[in-house]
Amino acid sequence: MGAGESGGASLLDRLPDGFRTVPHVGSRFPGSAAVAGRPGLADGANCQLFAYEVLRHFGLAVPALRSSDLWADTRATLRVPVPRPLDLLLFNATYDAYGAHLGVWAGEDQVLHLCAEVGRPAVWDLGDFAARERYAVLVGVKRVIGSVHIR
Repeated sequence: MGAGESGGASLLDRLPDGFRTVPHVGSRFPGSAAVAGRPGLADGANCQLFAYEVLRHFGLAVPALRSSDLWADTRATLRVPVPRPLDLLLFNATYDAYGAHLGVWAGEDQVLHLCAEVGRPAVWDLGDFAARERYAVLVGVKRVIGSVHIR
């Protein structure tokens, strides 16, 4: 799937309509005053808030961690070498997790994410990330600990 396309991946298709139209709003990140005052996705989200809400929709409890804290976390998530659906992928220009972009593995080389470049949720393959300097490095994959209940 090409950059910016948001159809095709079954994960996006299985989400309620409201998930498909969430605008990218960088100030709406986990733990921000904006999110504390008005939780949810209706007012927009950054990549982390969007990814966490996707996982919550499918029954996974994700703590409100920023990228580097998520990468360091060992209580709610674990690092895995190979992604499976609903795992979190961290992308950056380097292997530093600080400020990394977050997406959700949708399967078959597809990552559901929300970025400023597209402005709405999109599904990209790993090559789409690699082609962009700011996302060229896959920092790693995190799996939320616990059972997955896919609706």
